[in-house]
Amino acid sequence: MPPAHRRYPWRRRHTIAAVSTGAAAALIAALMTLATTAQAATAFSANFEDGSLNGWSKSGGTWSVVTDGTKVLRQAKADTDNARVFAGDSGWRDYTVQARVKPLSLGSGGLVALLGRASGSTTYYRLALGPGGVVALERVSSGAVTELGSVSQAVSTGTWYTLSLSVHGGTVSGSIDGTTVASVADSHLAAGRIGLQTSFSTAEFDDVTVDTDSGTPSPSPTIASPSPTTASPTASPTPSRTSSPTPTATGSAPGGTLYVAPGGSDTNAGTLTAPLASIAKAVSLVSPGGTIAVRGGTYALTTNITIAKSGTASAPITLSNYGSERVVIDAEALPYTPGAVDSTIPAAQRGAIHMQASYWRISGLEIEHGPYAIYCDGCDNNTFDRLVTHDNYETGFQLQGSSAGNLIVNLDSYNNRDPRKNGESADGLGIKQGSGAGNVVRGARLWNNVDDGFDAWEFTSPITIQDSVAYGNGYNRWNIPDFSGDGNGFKLGGSDGTGPAANHSLSNVMSWSNAATGFTDNGNTGTITVNRCTAWANAKTGFDFDGGSTATLTANLAVGNATAVALGSSTGSGNSWDIGGTWTLLSTDPSAITGTRGANGAIPSSNFLVPANGAAVGAKI
Repeated sequence: MPPAHRRYPWRRRHTIAAVSTGAAAALIAALMTLATTAQAATAFSANFEDGSLNGWSKSGGTWSVVTDGTKVLRQAKADTDNARVFAGDSGWRDYTVQARVKPLSLGSGGLVALLGRASGSTTYYRLALGPGGVVALERVSSGAVTELGSVSQAVSTGTWYTLSLSVHGGTVSGSIDGTTVASVADSHLAAGRIGLQTSFSTAEFDDVTVDTDSGTPSPSPTIASPSPTTASPTASPTPSRTSSPTPTATGSAPGGTLYVAPGGSDTNAGTLTAPLASIAKAVSLVSPGGTIAVRGGTYALTTNITIAKSGTASAPITLSNYGSERVVIDAEALPYTPGAVDSTIPAAQRGAIHMQASYWRISGLEIEHGPYAIYCDGCDNNTFDRLVTHDNYETGFQLQGSSAGNLIVNLDSYNNRDPRKNGESADGLGIKQGSGAGNVVRGARLWNNVDDGFDAWEFTSPITIQDSVAYGNGYNRWNIPDFSGDGNGFKLGGSDGTGPAANHSLSNVMSWSNAATGFTDNGNTGTITVNRCTAWANAKTGFDFDGGSTATLTANLAVGNATAVALGSSTGSGNSWDIGGTWTLLSTDPSAITGTRGANGAIPSSNFLVPANGAAVGAKI
């Protein structure tokens, strides 16, 4: 009986058995043997930060680049039965395509999918998310679908998932967030492009990469006509490690990937199977458009990582953790950890990562015990995503100098302190002592830092802060003598002389349980805009704007602070103190907001500090 098939989009009819344990082990061993001599590279990548869909062909649906923290590709037409975009070359054979995928809606019988070896608009392999808790690896031939394997997993709208689809020879495999869905033998589809797909669903896609062991996914070589770029085990036996040592990395080709791993060596080629040992070495080799993928583990620094080369608008450089692996950069062995009291850290030694560069995308790193975690001076048009900076001996993340167009999204920065300054300097996040338009902070959590949560001291250009929180800052948890920590949640300016007039803006921001104020202009004489923000249980003033600013405060909530508000020359409307009365909150338990972030890096939502009367006042995270 011929195999049963199905038309779009989801109902299962036929299942191919997975490769047996022994066969799978043999296959993996064979692939690993080949991998020791092949050089992994990224043949294609797209993070949509340039806002362009150049190189993609569309078929059905409504596709556009939108902003969701960073730029992403969205398919927004829910009633389309088959919306697809394709990229790459129809001759591509052996590769792994990976993408971050966020279903926005999943209609009945709908799906959101990653495609590989697409030889036509209705012929390809795909890894699909569907309703009903099923993730399926499938073969689609002229619209007829055969399931190759599946796993049961809850799929939630609004959540990011990392899908990976691998096609190598006659083996097809897929994974979700690093967990294998299936690995099967199937040779029906030999070559084709990559693609993204929805059916009766809407979704967002980001960080699409195509990795191959040979630089470009190309037809498998034969004895009669071997490929000039891919070694063939049939035509040429694999050389031994002793007779053919691993090549030394000399730099990444534009768009290529360099891999770093704790067990690597800086004399290696920087491939997935022969990784480098240090992030600093990878930084020295990477080219515009390239990616540094850091495998999980702890990287103990003896010198800081200096980033002085820039990408370009069309070819940014990416430094990120590999997949969802945890990467910890431990800078305890660097100088000034801590520095002596009243000492000055030389500029070049500030930061476990010391950066003077533009057009980078840095994500998924955890940095601890540094003289600053990230110190960025003169940096433009960078994206910093899902970073964790904690227990450093200065500010967790500091941006300063002439720096413009930077996006800091989903930062966690906590427990940073500075014994050398008696607690007067170390903040969770500082954008200080400089200027530059277009700097945006979104989704930050800044807590238990010795000085302030956020500090904009002497930064003269507008900063935008959205959907962020600060709490527990300014307390002496380290028994620092002559303690001088300030303890503001959000310090929005200030200087040693006349405060610079900087027109910062805040929206949907919470600040609670800080040692001083929730929000303060700190002498900033500019026009600050504060909209739908909440100050709760701060030891001094909730909203302190009598330092010279002409701030405009709209629909803000102040509850349980020693003093609700000090307006000075500022004005406002629709705030809790304008409305009056007693304000009861749905919840004063922050555990949801302070807990584990969502898969997409976002702060978990809750009813924390939301007015019980339903008024559109204050923040809602």
